[in-house]
Amino acid sequence: MKKILGLAVLFLMMLVVSACGSSDDASADPAADGGEKYNLQMSVTVNDSSTWYKAAEKLAEDISEETDGRISIDVFPNEQLSGGDSGQTVEMLSNGSIDLTFNSTIIYSVLDERLGVASAPFLFRNHEEVDKVFNGDGGDALVDILREIGVEPLGYGENGFRQLTNSVHEIASPEDLKGLKIRIPGMTMYIDLFRAFGSDPSTMTFAEVFTALQQHTIDGQENPIDVIHSSRLDEVQDYMTMWNYSYDPLVLGINKELYDSMSQEDQELFSRLGEEAAAYQVELARELEAEQIEELEERGIQLYYPTDEELDAFTEAVQDIYDKYEDVWGADLLEAFRP
Repeated sequence: MKKILGLAVLFLMMLVVSACGSSDDASADPAADGGEKYNLQMSVTVNDSSTWYKAAEKLAEDISEETDGRISIDVFPNEQLSGGDSGQTVEMLSNGSIDLTFNSTIIYSVLDERLGVASAPFLFRNHEEVDKVFNGDGGDALVDILREIGVEPLGYGENGFRQLTNSVHEIASPEDLKGLKIRIPGMTMYIDLFRAFGSDPSTMTFAEVFTALQQHTIDGQENPIDVIHSSRLDEVQDYMTMWNYSYDPLVLGINKELYDSMSQEDQELFSRLGEEAAAYQVELARELEAEQIEELEERGIQLYYPTDEELDAFTEAVQDIYDKYEDVWGADLLEAFRP
């Protein structure tokens, strides 16, 4: 009997020790002590002095601070994770090879052509119209499309309105574009658009643009102010038309499968801080653009701001583009993007 009681006491002691051990192990488990630990990689299209990179850094710092280092994000500029290929970057984000990115919807359109709707010609005339759409039905519609291709959007940034430069003459009407050789992004909609103006569009890589302009292989190009300014295109271009003809939004995105695997608390953290980082980028970009426009004028480039009537003429000249691409974008989606 004494032997049985002794064994019983020993068994109870082992249970107590085991329970204490389990408690210690649980407290050492990151998932039980604040959440899963993540070491994430984020790709940014442009260099580390850009507003894009600064916003990505803000997100990384805020996430690390609020999780006491449990979640870290390493930010890589110039699409280093994909060998400089932006199209490859968004594909890698979609399939989970990259965790987060900051990319233009123009680039995302290689995964789904509907995303090109945000850059439809003469859709927006100013930032007020942009903000109204992206904070409303248009922004919500893009969220659904991005999720379909495996991306959870955390916020919208801004590359800006694309402006036109050339070395031939001031451009104030569609007729002024006839016969000009204009470099454009490699997106079919842009090719169709400039052909509608009677121009000769070229899709050379941007690395070749300065030399091509210098040697007059091409007459002009179009890009947001930041690109025109930082690339010193004013040295080889005399005129710039401030026509806001195409808006270039950015998406701060995280791989959806990764996001869905996170706890609700971490999802809410990324959504909140991602939105804040994207808004920070927009604020920086708009402040910087105003300064850059002044500097471009000081450097000698001649700026022309079309009147509302002149913008109407440009818009009318490209109505065939809307007729053609409404089937690509979808009538409901296009309507959601009209201010």
